[in-house]
Amino acid sequence: MKIVVLDGYTLNPGDISWEELEKMGQLTVYDRTKPEEVLERIKTADVVYTNKTPLTKEVLEVCRSIKFIGVLATGYNIVDVEAAKTLGIKVANIPSYGTAAVAQFAIALLLELCHHVGEHSDCVKRGDWSSSKDWCFWNHPLTELAGKTMGVIGFGRIGQETARIAQALGMKILAYDAYQRTELETETCRYAELDELLVRSDVITLHCPLFPSTKGIINKETIAKMKDGVLIINDSRGPLIVEEDLRDALNSGKVGGAAVDVVSTEPIRMDNPLLEAKNVIITPHIAWAPRESRQRLMNIAADNLKCFLEGKPQNIVNL
Repeated sequence: MKIVVLDGYTLNPGDISWEELEKMGQLTVYDRTKPEEVLERIKTADVVYTNKTPLTKEVLEVCRSIKFIGVLATGYNIVDVEAAKTLGIKVANIPSYGTAAVAQFAIALLLELCHHVGEHSDCVKRGDWSSSKDWCFWNHPLTELAGKTMGVIGFGRIGQETARIAQALGMKILAYDAYQRTELETETCRYAELDELLVRSDVITLHCPLFPSTKGIINKETIAKMKDGVLIINDSRGPLIVEEDLRDALNSGKVGGAAVDVVSTEPIRMDNPLLEAKNVIITPHIAWAPRESRQRLMNIAADNLKCFLEGKPQNIVNL
């Protein structure tokens, strides 16, 4: 059995092992694959793994030996799953491998907005503290989170874990989700309608999937309902935010700060509106990427193939 990984470097730059996949067939791993290289690399493959390399209907119709496609991520829109279904190809994703990592990163972004730790460290190394007339100084307002309200838009696994950490910091939680599990409500955590969440939250963090109903959920109309000085966190999906509207709100001071790990087009374009914004932190889609999280992803990816070969497919997205 021939197994091809089209873009393995992001998942495994060399610090984890492909050995579980190697046990199941003849494995070829490419660090990266350009669109024009896809067909040549997978035309005789039985199994294909991809992270962000598209697999189109036109390619799949030519590569008739493929029986299984493994997506090395949760999102699977890079594969034409309907075409795969028509051709009898099963497509599996990795539904839950980075819950702890992504929630931890959301809180890290929030804490950086509240304390600007990196910038203050750089100030010390530049000599600003040594030359200060005072025994301490700060270049930004510092924010204490205890007693403040976090609005969590999307209260699935990652939203719940983010809320758990925020509550440990003394925050109260308002959660918005189409599917409500009332057993999760406590004295410091309850569900709310979106408008109430927007009005009452000091911090708003996004953890919802990208659907037509959530695309652009942060826009000039929803921002207008928020508290002045609100902080906005997004390490979910870039298009949840209308970036021009957030830029304008940051530059006007309506939004006190924003921290995002995802943007509308990735890698980020240098004309992205957020690059023109004040008080914004932008990181390069790394919330998911701790070694522990990537090892879980690798384990599940291998297990998906093993279960498929045993006739007990799991995590199939095109049944």
